[in-house]
Amino acid sequence: MKILITGNMGYIGPSVIDRLRCAYPEAQLVGCDMGYFAHCLSGMSAFPERRLDAQFIGDVRRLPPEMLEDVYAVVHLAAISNDPMGKAFERLTEEINHAASVRLVQLAKQAGVRKLVFASSCSMYGYAESGARRETDALNPLSAYARSKVEAERDIGALAAGDFVVTSLRFATACGMSERLRLDLVLNDFVAGAVAAKQITVLSDGSPWRPLIHVRDMARAIEWAVAREASTGGPYLAVNAGSNEWNYQVYELAEAVARFVPGSRVHVNKEAPPDRRSYRVNFDLFRRLAPSHQPQVDLTDTVRGLRDGLQVMGFCDANYRNSNFIRLRVLAALRSAGALNERLEWVLKAVA
Repeated sequence: MKILITGNMGYIGPSVIDRLRCAYPEAQLVGCDMGYFAHCLSGMSAFPERRLDAQFIGDVRRLPPEMLEDVYAVVHLAAISNDPMGKAFERLTEEINHAASVRLVQLAKQAGVRKLVFASSCSMYGYAESGARRETDALNPLSAYARSKVEAERDIGALAAGDFVVTSLRFATACGMSERLRLDLVLNDFVAGAVAAKQITVLSDGSPWRPLIHVRDMARAIEWAVAREASTGGPYLAVNAGSNEWNYQVYELAEAVARFVPGSRVHVNKEAPPDRRSYRVNFDLFRRLAPSHQPQVDLTDTVRGLRDGLQVMGFCDANYRNSNFIRLRVLAALRSAGALNERLEWVLKAVA
């Protein structure tokens, strides 16, 4: 069995590689990534990609059809991956997250790929006052990133049929320790601020709701989707991936972090304008369809894992929001250095 993982050299990829290597020890695992964040390791002594059979550096916008030959399953993680990057690169977010994703799925179907897993997002629910959002509820994307996921789901879903089984996992907000840690995610940011400066800064008034999921549990859901047959959910399935117990208001997350990092202070910006991105999510369908692949990591263990991981790294950078742990900052630095052009393509020039 051959499994292609796009965008594997990011925050989620190392956990996905780990999970699939354990689930399919004899499988040929192949990664394809642009490599923007290859150097953003979290104190690791070796690349996570050592667990792959092959790693390709390439642009998903121009992924060659032959890369899909003899592939059984595609796990499609590659994307402009959050709202700040989507705002900074709005046109490219549409091009990469939507158009390139649809092209990849078309190529996969033509090549005879059996399973395709698309990393989608609960952010497409946007703002929802009444009740937890179900898969059948109206979507309300409020950012370029969220819109790109809505559009991709729409067009990808139309391609699923017969032996070509497609699963869109609408993930809750990612969190937790990773071999390529990101600190531009709400819970990770709070823990980093507490560890580095004993200061947890809530940029909003703390009232917005967020569903969360640990990266290891995201990988658990992906393993399930790779194995999913059409008899479970149909040839195309869009499903919220997470846990009902992981719906929190932002101030609750800040307070939880403060309990596990002694001496930390929580500062809430009570003057902040309302954050319209507020939604709770219902994960009943995922619990019914994937009972053996439910989230296992809770908030307590996640905060402890982040705290301990950062301390092992000797993390003490109070200015971490301007560091390589912030994905938009990495792209800006690469552009400033002339390594990337305005289309986020590598500038292929020799280094003296």
